[in-house]
Amino acid sequence: MQSASPQPSMPRVSLLRARITVIILFFINLLNYMDRFTVAGVLQKIQGYFNINHGLAGLLQTVFIVSYMIFAPIFGYLGDRYSRKFIMIFGLFVWSLMTFCSTLVNENQYWLFFTFRGLVGIGEASYSTVASTVIGDLFIADQRTKMLALFYFAIPVGSGLGYVVGSKVSSVAGGHWQWGLRVTPILGVLLIILCVIFVVEPVRGQIEKNQGQGEVIADEGVIIRHSWFNDVKHILRCKTYIWTTVGFTMMCFVTGALAWWAPEFVAYSQSVYYDTKITENDKNISLTFGGITCAAGFIGVALGAELSRRYRLRYGNSDALVCALGLLSSIPFLFLTLVWASKYIYASYILLFFGETLLFMTWCPVADILLAVISPQYRATASALQILISHLFGDAGSPYVVGAVSRIISCKG
Repeated sequence: MQSASPQPSMPRVSLLRARITVIILFFINLLNYMDRFTVAGVLQKIQGYFNINHGLAGLLQTVFIVSYMIFAPIFGYLGDRYSRKFIMIFGLFVWSLMTFCSTLVNENQYWLFFTFRGLVGIGEASYSTVASTVIGDLFIADQRTKMLALFYFAIPVGSGLGYVVGSKVSSVAGGHWQWGLRVTPILGVLLIILCVIFVVEPVRGQIEKNQGQGEVIADEGVIIRHSWFNDVKHILRCKTYIWTTVGFTMMCFVTGALAWWAPEFVAYSQSVYYDTKITENDKNISLTFGGITCAAGFIGVALGAELSRRYRLRYGNSDALVCALGLLSSIPFLFLTLVWASKYIYASYILLFFGETLLFMTWCPVADILLAVISPQYRATASALQILISHLFGDAGSPYVVGAVSRIISCKG
């Protein structure tokens, strides 16, 4: 059962205010991905502090992703019914507070540190599920694509900054890893203030109704009441959403395995081919991969958004065509990256850059497709389900699957 519709005389949102909102959301998303990767930047120091092995250190990411996956559908449900601005502020507060608290844990309480990292996942899930839907209700057509592209630029840039900021700030602070993790909570407080003052929440779906008027109507807390199961049932009737989610999940599977294993694969390939031991220089391969991934992500997002926008009038399904083009074209580049890693390492780096650029072309079109085919009152739930599925069957499990297959092959060899 649905209830409550907004009154006709509602406050208008200027184009400037809408753009300011997107800029703030971009910086929050940037902080989101910085927070994820600051831990990676100081991981060795965390292992030494808590005296934990590689297995337990790997669980840090698992704890975060599991928490993130579990709570994403919950906040998706809330995001379709209540104030998305409040939900984002809540998410910022929780992940900033939990990240700061994790830096106060004693060396014999590693389990408490793991708990705080899990709670960080709750905070990030509350933001990630609703932010893109706010952009979808502020802009439409080409403007929406451009703003989504800006929003998703934060993923590669934030990931790279997180690793660098975490390691560099820790080094400047005398090797204390805690200060590497305290950067994002400090910035989080600033963004909470900006969010409270400047971020506006539009009425769900009003931009589609007002297409061509150049104005957006601000939300005054309209609540739609219907069960979560009915939401999911409605969403799963959309075949485009299903196939887009499946394709995006497979892309996450590939990128998750690459991010985890590719640097080590290249290092071992070099050591085997030249019959040498892995050196510190070989270990720097991971930094090279990080830089390549950051640059490829930035260019891939921009290229995918521009191709989709440019050909939308000619091809109604330009978003899907860009995704298909990117995924299919990336296959030979990524295959040759792995084949040539032992003999032609620099050629492999170039091929990796092009392969990842083509993969990352899908980020913006996938979000655009979701906003186009899902009714406004179901978008947060649809986004949450996509997050859950893409992590559960994508990057959460692919590193383990690739590692298990490698172990089986090694045993047989």
